[in-house]
Amino acid sequence: MKVILLENIRSIGSIGEVIEVKRGFARNFLIANKKALYASKENISEVEKIKNQLNKKDQDKKKFAKEIFEKIKLKEYSVKKLSTENKELYGSVKPTEISKIIFENDKIEIKPSMIQLKDEIKTLGEYMVNINLHSEVQAQIKIKVLAAENIQ
Repeated sequence: MKVILLENIRSIGSIGEVIEVKRGFARNFLIANKKALYASKENISEVEKIKNQLNKKDQDKKKFAKEIFEKIKLKEYSVKKLSTENKELYGSVKPTEISKIIFENDKIEIKPSMIQLKDEIKTLGEYMVNINLHSEVQAQIKIKVLAAENIQ
């Protein structure tokens, strides 16, 4: 299915570009989140008219993302979880939990979908976590997983 992008999306394309994507991805993600429009003749001419506005809006988002980046880059956050004696967690640390911790500590709202874990966090220790703030701005934070209690 052909769609026109309304914003820059990392590894997919840039504003105003007509791309071919799978039907479900187009309907359920791109169009549902207002990141793209169906590539009809009317929509293509409409996007050409408002391309400057979209670029300005994208620059504002990028500027805001850079401000957040400056506040959280290489910061360290601690999480206390129940663990066994061989340092395995009961459950794991999820992106939703990480976004809550960032909000509680710094009052910065980051969507769980922006947080990318390299591996699942299932043991005690330190982990580097990537946060995609914008298609061109990525931050890295450190998550330190500490034992709340040892259960035998």
